[in-house]
Amino acid sequence: MAPDRVHVGCGAGFSGDRTDASGPVVDALAASGRPSYLIFETLAERTLALAQLDRRRDPATGYTPYLADFLRPILGRCRQSGIRIVANFGAANPMAAGQRVLAVADELGLRGLKVAVVEGDDLLAALGPDAVRGWSNDERADLSGRDIIAANAYLGAQPIAAALAKGADVVVTGRCTDSALVLGPLIHEFAWSPPDWDRIAAGVLAGHLIECCAQVSGGYFADPGRKDVPDLDRVGFPIVEVAKDGTMVVTKPAGTGGVVSEATVTEQMLYELHDPEAYLTPDVSMDITGVHLETEAADRVRVQGVRGAAPPPTYKVTVSLEGGFLAEGEISYAGPNALARAELAADVLLKRIKRLGINQPVRCDIIGAVSVFDSDGGVRRRSSAAAADGDYRVRLSGTSDDRVTAERIAREVLSLYPTGPAGGAGVRTSVTGRVRTVSAYVPSDSVRPKISILGADAG
Repeated sequence: MAPDRVHVGCGAGFSGDRTDASGPVVDALAASGRPSYLIFETLAERTLALAQLDRRRDPATGYTPYLADFLRPILGRCRQSGIRIVANFGAANPMAAGQRVLAVADELGLRGLKVAVVEGDDLLAALGPDAVRGWSNDERADLSGRDIIAANAYLGAQPIAAALAKGADVVVTGRCTDSALVLGPLIHEFAWSPPDWDRIAAGVLAGHLIECCAQVSGGYFADPGRKDVPDLDRVGFPIVEVAKDGTMVVTKPAGTGGVVSEATVTEQMLYELHDPEAYLTPDVSMDITGVHLETEAADRVRVQGVRGAAPPPTYKVTVSLEGGFLAEGEISYAGPNALARAELAADVLLKRIKRLGINQPVRCDIIGAVSVFDSDGGVRRRSSAAAADGDYRVRLSGTSDDRVTAERIAREVLSLYPTGPAGGAGVRTSVTGRVRTVSAYVPSDSVRPKISILGADAG
């Protein structure tokens, strides 16, 4: 018999998230007496592309490097309380991630843990680079002759639900939609299925609201004097309490910092949402235009009114390509007349790049006076608020397909020590490989998820 309510908490909203903040979430889930799940969303597009490069260098790697740090504090408590974990720790190597989960369990003395690994998102391995180069893509990029690093489809929630039906205590995926981490458990518990599109859309919205973790509980919301958030240093990670009819409450553990309000929920609901009438996922097309929010109590916001329709016939695929090199160099100027010296340094750098015949795009910023909104053509007129005497850092950056050229760009900043304005100090230079991503779409039936069970009763 299906429960009337399921609780899902979030333990991470990106790969570098706090590893000590999920404890209160686990305590709250354990005390709820409801079927409970803890998700970890650690897989941005850039994170996956870099993981693919890691796996190229070492086939044993390619999964979330902080997997063990996330799990060690809470895995035993989750096992004891019956809280099941769903995480996209797998990145470019889901099977290795699943094996690492078992290794952490062994370190903690936990026996009988069952781990499900969801694969099938890696279309480069399944179809080959020539097929990938032949796809059309949103950016209309010519992929012929390009080194294809990866092509990962966004899987939906059904494979996660199927893995939970096999009795998995922990489900590890590679690339899937962020919302699928929450929708999968809800489909498993409530037996939602097409054409119940409104409830499936509610599950997608539940996942969308907590996928970025503390963003919905005050983290990215805070703006002192405008949107004040208490005790941000101990912000509570979110929990969504979902009823069988698709209504839900967004909250956080009692006694933690942060805030859950109609404003925080609204901001997160609109995050990365291109079309509010048709947010497309492999599971449903979601329409939030009729959503109603109501404050139920402090840090408790009720959400209802989401609608759904059939999903599109295609899956989105992120194609990762070699993207050349990024050159960066920085130098500081401080004290009397510092801004004028920084502007002179920037002028010298741009003239030197031109004199050297470097035709690649470069950008020069004066951090502290003008940077974020600068144009790529050169130094913009200084801000009227910038003080002549102060503390400024000049940053030169450029891209090139050629590492030698990139290194030459960065080295121009280093050369300002003896040849630039007075008082330059603290030079830092770097040249890093870049990964470019483009989005393509493939028929749904060309993506074939696979579930493997590791650990207790495997096979």
